[in-house]
Amino acid sequence: MTVSPPTLQSRHQFADGAFSPMLPCIAAIDGGGTKTLLAVVDRDGSLGPVLRGKGSNPFDKTDWQDVLQSLIGQLPATTAGLSLGLAGYEETRVLGREQSEVVGNAFAGPFSISSDVEMACTGAFAGEAGVLVLSGTGSVAWATDGRGGQVKIGGWGGLFGDEGSGFWIGRQALALLTTLLDGRNQTDHAFFAPFATAMGLATEKEACGMALLEWYGTLRHPRASVAALARVVSDLAEDGLEPARRLMCDAADHLCAHIEAAQRHFSQTSLSWSYAGGTFQSRFLRESVAVRHGAPVPPRLPPVGGGLLNAARLAGWDVDDAWIERVSVALRDAGLTS
Repeated sequence: MTVSPPTLQSRHQFADGAFSPMLPCIAAIDGGGTKTLLAVVDRDGSLGPVLRGKGSNPFDKTDWQDVLQSLIGQLPATTAGLSLGLAGYEETRVLGREQSEVVGNAFAGPFSISSDVEMACTGAFAGEAGVLVLSGTGSVAWATDGRGGQVKIGGWGGLFGDEGSGFWIGRQALALLTTLLDGRNQTDHAFFAPFATAMGLATEKEACGMALLEWYGTLRHPRASVAALARVVSDLAEDGLEPARRLMCDAADHLCAHIEAAQRHFSQTSLSWSYAGGTFQSRFLRESVAVRHGAPVPPRLPPVGGGLLNAARLAGWDVDDAWIERVSVALRDAGLTS
């Protein structure tokens, strides 16, 4: 099986000489269900190649190996360390072993692999204490006490969990739509027309039901497509539509439960919270969580930046706050900040 070549997002650093492909560099890969991102920086924190490929979650994508191999094949020859944060890593021993083998066969230098949420937590707090809540297609939290203790909360997948995720929100919205279509719900009629219209469905109920089943039957990636509906629900919530606001508040309650479970685990340490994942692009969702847990700490680095921090340490580089700040600015200027 082959995949399309990864999309080059930024190489402007080559033009002005800030990044040289002839000097040592390090790289990170952030592999999620929707996209896989590779970023390269040099010892000074200057940004080099940035590549974006398709999703590489082995639970969702049959071509995940090809995606990783294609990206790793684009690394500069001077790459001194590679850190990967991969969705699904070590959720089963077989998959973890397969992911390690794919990377090891494609990259000859030193590398490390963690879950995508652990890498996001490293980036958000740059190794300090905190709890990172990730809500994208799925949901999970990763917390650290800053002294080596770590705990994962959630991340059980769409069958057992993923509460508060984009998929969960989309699934709840579709369930609400079907109960309105067949008359089980007699109280949330205000949700029907705006949501159906946003999905491109008819607003006449019989035609809508048929179109909904046709929509679902043609999906190539159902989880990702359902998760994308969370943006629709968020927009309707921000417009003041009450049923949509209720769905988003329910999602926030589930994500708050992740934070509270992490805090109970590290009861002697005060944990700030931060966030990652496309669902948190919703201002309504962020503010709903903040009502209970205060304003989030802006991530010091995006998830791929956490991987760059890991890779720099793996390569034996001296990493200080100034280096972290330079990398943060470079990633932000390239549009890679959460």
